Amino acid sequence: MVQQVVLTGMVLSSMPIGEYDKRIVLLTDERGKITAFSRGSRRPNSTMLGATEPCVFGKFVLIEGRNSYTLVGAEISRYFMELRNDITGAFLGFYCLELAGYFTKENMECREVLNLLVATFNAVCKKKVPARLIRRIFELKMLVIYGTYPQMFECVKCGRTGQLEYFSEKLSGMVCPLCRKFAGNTLPVMPSSLYAMQYIISSEIEKLYSFTVKEDVLTQMEPVIDRCLKSVAGIKFKSEEMLEMML
Repeated sequence: MVQQVVLTGMVLSSMPIGEYDKRIVLLTDERGKITAFSRGSRRPNSTMLGATEPCVFGKFVLIEGRNSYTLVGAEISRYFMELRNDITGAFLGFYCLELAGYFTKENMECREVLNLLVATFNAVCKKKVPARLIRRIFELKMLVIYGTYPQMFECVKCGRTGQLEYFSEKLSGMVCPLCRKFAGNTLPVMPSSLYAMQYIISSEIEKLYSFTVKEDVLTQMEPVIDRCLKSVAGIKFKSEEMLEMML
């Protein structure tokens, strides 16, 4: 008898295979990032038609094969349909999915990433936090989960916790004025921008999207988080260019 497994997760991507099938990539709580095939899910009357779209979150019933899974059922709890009705939200959603896919792999603990995706998409749908800020919060928190976030709470050179006025890409963290000469190229960071990034790093996921910032604060945060992300990923994501055009 074929054994089925039930995994909680989100569809990261979906692509057509043959005339009626789909190949999907799932990010799951129990088994990390996996590939699954959904037979006949592109037929108009298929019960799997909506369950195999990107951003969909719920429980997926699968049969495990040697190199992949076969999707045979799903119980979807969130479709995030609001993202499909907002072009900026849609591109932001695709970007977050692509970023999550880059940082995760099979058999990796992914509960925090899933929680972050759900919280992020909820924030996009509610529209209380600007999309530009949502993007930066998501990026920085992904680096925290991945374990490669910048040192924002003390000078990376001398350990001082006061007068943290510059960000050093070379040292991946904040430096004080006395240590700036050892830090290579630096970016100025005012206290409000620093506090916002400290809050993102230290806060629980459920509280991430509970604040907004002024334009000058966000403008100063963006290049810092950009450099942190690029120092780790080192690539241009496919959805990133379109997202930047929209934002």
